[in-house]
Amino acid sequence: MASTTSPSLSLSSSSTLVDGKTTRQSAAVASSQCVTLPTLPPPPAVQSRAARTTAYCRKIARNVAAMATSTGEVATAEATGETATTELPSELVQKIQEVWDKVDDKYAVSSLGVAAFILLWSSTGVISAIDRLPLIPGVLELVGIGYTGWFAYKNLIFKPDREALIVKIKELYQDILGSS
Repeated sequence: MASTTSPSLSLSSSSTLVDGKTTRQSAAVASSQCVTLPTLPPPPAVQSRAARTTAYCRKIARNVAAMATSTGEVATAEATGETATTELPSELVQKIQEVWDKVDDKYAVSSLGVAAFILLWSSTGVISAIDRLPLIPGVLELVGIGYTGWFAYKNLIFKPDREALIVKIKELYQDILGSS
């Protein structure tokens, strides 16, 4: 335990600086004058994202279960007429079943549905691949803006052209749905 004799700021464990001079003190007095910082609390337990998501889902499930079992909430919903919205899907399902029962060739219709789904899925892949190419999305955007301007000029600006477009759309609508 060496003490510093020069008037510098470096101190040993048993010395105190008074007016630039070091004085020797006993170890008992020095230890009673020491100030310590309070200890920090332990760090909070770091939960993973999955654990937080699971806890949140459980909380929601408890809330939903509590709302479903409380009679006041259900009575309020029935009094306000919100049960009509729950009947809509069942009516929709009934209409879909009726239309499906009227279909003669169910195999062809289901095959067309699957083919349409596959075509839609593959077209999104092709579009995303084109979108990743440099310059192509910008050029296609310019082409779209140009075509929109041409269509508006050709069919929407003048009244006779608008009327002809409306007649053409109505004829196409009747051709698709059949005359009824």
